[in-house]
Amino acid sequence: MSRELLLLVDALAHEKNVSKDVVFSALEAALASATKKHLHEDADVRVEIDREHGTYRAWRRWLVLPDAEVKNDEREMGLIDARELKPDIKPGDYYEEEIPVVELGRIGAQTAKQIILQKIRDAEREQMLKEFLERDDRLVTGVIKRMERGNAFVEIGRLEALLPREEMIPREVLRVGDRVRAVVKRIDRQGRGPQIILSRSSPEFVVALFELEVPEIEEGIIEIKGCARDPGLRSKIAVHSHDPRLDPVGACVGMKGTRVMAVRQEIAMEHIDIIVWSPDPAQFVIAALQPAEVVSIVVDEEKHAMDVVVDDANLAIAIGRGGQNVKLASELTGWTINLMSESESLERKEAERQALRQFFMEKLDVDDDLADLLIDEGFTTLEEVAYVPIAEMLEIEGLDEEIVQALRERARNALLTDAIAEEEAIEKLEPELLALEGMDRQIAVKLAKSGIVTRDDLGELATDELVEITGIDADRAASLISQARAHWFE
Repeated sequence: MSRELLLLVDALAHEKNVSKDVVFSALEAALASATKKHLHEDADVRVEIDREHGTYRAWRRWLVLPDAEVKNDEREMGLIDARELKPDIKPGDYYEEEIPVVELGRIGAQTAKQIILQKIRDAEREQMLKEFLERDDRLVTGVIKRMERGNAFVEIGRLEALLPREEMIPREVLRVGDRVRAVVKRIDRQGRGPQIILSRSSPEFVVALFELEVPEIEEGIIEIKGCARDPGLRSKIAVHSHDPRLDPVGACVGMKGTRVMAVRQEIAMEHIDIIVWSPDPAQFVIAALQPAEVVSIVVDEEKHAMDVVVDDANLAIAIGRGGQNVKLASELTGWTINLMSESESLERKEAERQALRQFFMEKLDVDDDLADLLIDEGFTTLEEVAYVPIAEMLEIEGLDEEIVQALRERARNALLTDAIAEEEAIEKLEPELLALEGMDRQIAVKLAKSGIVTRDDLGELATDELVEITGIDADRAASLISQARAHWFE
């Protein structure tokens, strides 16, 4: 038997192009399965084959657990019983007991054959997958072999890949026998063996198609900096040329639009906006909002957002159907884009000016004319009024030295009063609240002014309530609330 077994291993390894270890492991699993049938269906059996002589031995084993955790006596053993058999054994170890090796018999041999063939098929598939991954094929072409519940199973050479319904382009109809292109999205190792998952709806698919159609991209002369996509409707790609003499948009469009049309035909005639990437975020956003024309743009680095103004006639174009254009522009650039018309912008500016005018009139005890003068000269905070050099302020028409000194003194007094009020407010806060990660003085003051002085007060807030009180983003608000509630569950 031992010599026959070794010959069988050699033959199978050679025929199936897998390593001998794979065949030995398959045989061990088959022998363990056959031996288990003579014991109990829940028994845990381990078989070990001597790789040189072909002989094999079998052990029945039990997982050692604390006595209270034992649920199945056929494959688990309590720690007290296990230590009577092996004093130094620990929870998590296995206690093994050698058992006689059984003959396979006709039924056992059939089961063993099935296990061996399945193990070898899995090994063959793993080997083919390894070879496929080594080729680093990003864009693949295959034939649909079958459809199940809307999902397509695609044959790529000797491998079978899955194109899920959600990764298809919306409203496209694929049938058995169709030849399709897709990108490899991921390798799914759950379930029965590794599975290649394909996608036709991802932005990566559009990028891969342009790489195929535009030689300059493959050569590295043109680089695709980003892609945002609403599958089946519109895509936006940002391109950059490393050769200033070459127009990246023209290269991607091709002579008479041949290149971009080849890509569109593959993606159900989806519209594609090709824009020039810019290292200047504002210029990049302006380009990404095409075909809308931007009137003005204000960048907020702290919030990573931009207020973009377009004329009233262009607002609908900038937003796009269902907000598509601004959504794709935001995804492409990575910036939050707040769109508004010129009339909305003027209303906002007037409201901001009115609030600042009221602020200066109250804090500096001045009339509306002097408050407007400060605003017109670019003053927006008390700190600027208090600490801008006197010489600069004296250059302002309508201000003499006496007025300037009075303004500076009032501004400093107001800042001091505010600082004292802030300190008094913060002193009311629970120390544990102040110690939360992400908490800062500005947030703490706003919480204190709203009567939120303990972790429990903060924990009872909803995320949108905290955002409204402090002006921070939703993620940071959610984190602070989660930390504030943590002690409830300790």
